[in-house]
Amino acid sequence: MDCLDDWFPYDTYRPHQQEMLDLAAECTKNGLTCMIDAPTGSGKSSVLSALLSQAKGKKILVAVRTVSQLNTFIRELELIRKKKNNVKVAYLVGKRKMCMMGGEGDIYRLCEGLKAFSTSLMRERAQRGSLVPSNDPVLKTQLKRQDYDHPLLCPYFIRSRIYQEGGDGLKMIPSNTLRTKAEQTSRRIVTPDKIHETCGDICPYEVMLQAARDADVILLNFHHIFNETIREQMYQSIGIEPENTILLIDEAHNCGDTVQSIQTVTLSESNLINAQNELSHMRGQVGGVEAVLNLIPRVQNFMNGLKRSMKNEDWFDPVIFSRFILNGSLYNKMEEIADDLLRINEAVHEAKLQKGDFKESPVEKLTEFFLRIINSSGDAAYLTIYKKVDQDVIALEVRNIDPSETLIKTANEHSACILISGTLSPVESYKKLYFGNIEVRTLSLPNAFPKENRIIFCSRDITSSYSKRRDPENTDKIKSYINEFAGLRGNLAVYFPSYDLLNTYTDRLPQKIRGKNVFIESQDSSKATNDLREFMSLPETGKSGILFGVCGGKWSEGLDYRGEMLNGAIVIGLPLAPYNDVRRMINSYFKSKFGKEGEFISYTLPAINKALQALGRVLRTPDDKGVLLLGESRFLEDSVRKGLPPWMQAEMTECNIEEFKKGITGWK
Repeated sequence: MDCLDDWFPYDTYRPHQQEMLDLAAECTKNGLTCMIDAPTGSGKSSVLSALLSQAKGKKILVAVRTVSQLNTFIRELELIRKKKNNVKVAYLVGKRKMCMMGGEGDIYRLCEGLKAFSTSLMRERAQRGSLVPSNDPVLKTQLKRQDYDHPLLCPYFIRSRIYQEGGDGLKMIPSNTLRTKAEQTSRRIVTPDKIHETCGDICPYEVMLQAARDADVILLNFHHIFNETIREQMYQSIGIEPENTILLIDEAHNCGDTVQSIQTVTLSESNLINAQNELSHMRGQVGGVEAVLNLIPRVQNFMNGLKRSMKNEDWFDPVIFSRFILNGSLYNKMEEIADDLLRINEAVHEAKLQKGDFKESPVEKLTEFFLRIINSSGDAAYLTIYKKVDQDVIALEVRNIDPSETLIKTANEHSACILISGTLSPVESYKKLYFGNIEVRTLSLPNAFPKENRIIFCSRDITSSYSKRRDPENTDKIKSYINEFAGLRGNLAVYFPSYDLLNTYTDRLPQKIRGKNVFIESQDSSKATNDLREFMSLPETGKSGILFGVCGGKWSEGLDYRGEMLNGAIVIGLPLAPYNDVRRMINSYFKSKFGKEGEFISYTLPAINKALQALGRVLRTPDDKGVLLLGESRFLEDSVRKGLPPWMQAEMTECNIEEFKKGITGWK
């Protein structure tokens, strides 16, 4: 019988690592759910060894958010395969990067549309005796003639299939080339940067889908798991039975946000206008179009009534909305509207497919909104919100505020579910948020890195609280902290709670501070990426920079600033969400669910996590050294401090600006 040591790919365990792996193995064996809070350097990726040791023929699915996380697990699996070389691996992430086709619209819609068109024509030609589509002259001619920017056929998919005659008629099966490449990629683990080279003229995603059918370990992105529709389709296509599958979720502190994002739908005024135009072209073609067209002005009038509000965001009553929409219409119930919209949406979808248009249609957005508002009626886990996008522009939103139902269902469907993260502290609070009162095992590990390589401060004399944001003394002290901090050696980072505060403190900032090049996070993704690349390359040239970013932004999560890439970080303030009537309702919901701890779980905990993610960019390996500062007096209050990891609470030194100056002297 396999044991953990048979799969563990290293000579020795890191401090506390075996405890973590033993818990993961036990939960896998007994079909349980567990949550593990393990700081950077704990060896979290080796949890795979524990799962494999207890898999007993079950598949292992690993859910990741980013390509860097994917590569971390690929490296771990490559090491495991040196001991167990029969482990087969596949990954189904980054479809946009895998796809070699042109065309606009959502990549998944584009892919499914091209496959549907290609399959239809391939079958037609197969019925005429052409069983190898890639050799068919008609298909070859169609491929040469099609518009690259608006394709209808996918040559890479066509080359991946052949037809076989049998007792039940023609059957489309994977080509020998596809099978061979799938076997190659699963046995020697082809990394994403090499996948196109390996697959050649066969679709890389199809290769990985084929590989996944026989793989022992499959790496997926969060949406594959937490979007129920995508999950069901994908599991069916590669033959996954959830009850015989072990689920490992990395960076689990992001689960809640992902679920809420998937289950939230927003309807803007421009969506309505576009839906109206789209429906106008379908008059007389589909039943119910006129009735729905007559509803749109009523939705617009409802939005117009909200423009008089002085609030930028607030709740609206879904019952009043329903009455307003139904009154004077041809409908008696909202469900009748949904039925018509579903039928119309299907017709729109088919018409767009015929044109090779794979973008989301405005009618689809309208349909999704009405379905969501109906399904969420009476469900306190959803709020109906209006937002002022601009002074005279309103958007309506059905927002999920509680991810627990989806997470509980997802965990229960699988044989076992293991959630890991470097910032899942306090783990008992995350357990309540994600799983309520159901049985979940938890573990929180101490920091395994040498204490002498880090120093952690918390300032008692500055804050980002609203009442003090314009206080000159508070502002001047924050600037003093930044200036003193900038005197440290190497690359440094300063993070703010919001872009507004970032702009306040970086307005008219010189190009250099104490000899360091200044980098300010742009909301433009392309510029932010280029600036970050330049910042991270500075140590190689003997230079250094100071980065100004936002907690929860592009430069504060999911990045690995190893070695000299980052030697210190400050988080200025506590990055709480804006406190308004909607936030008050959310807090009230969680107070009713969890009592006094409800507000901490729903409001304070996410802010603490953003701060920890930002600070966590500094110490990525045991040899890294760095200075960390929580520039916010509220972190010293028990109600906030309890959200910090135990090791950080124990090591944190309270300071004012003068004490901070003295404290960092030895780190310059």
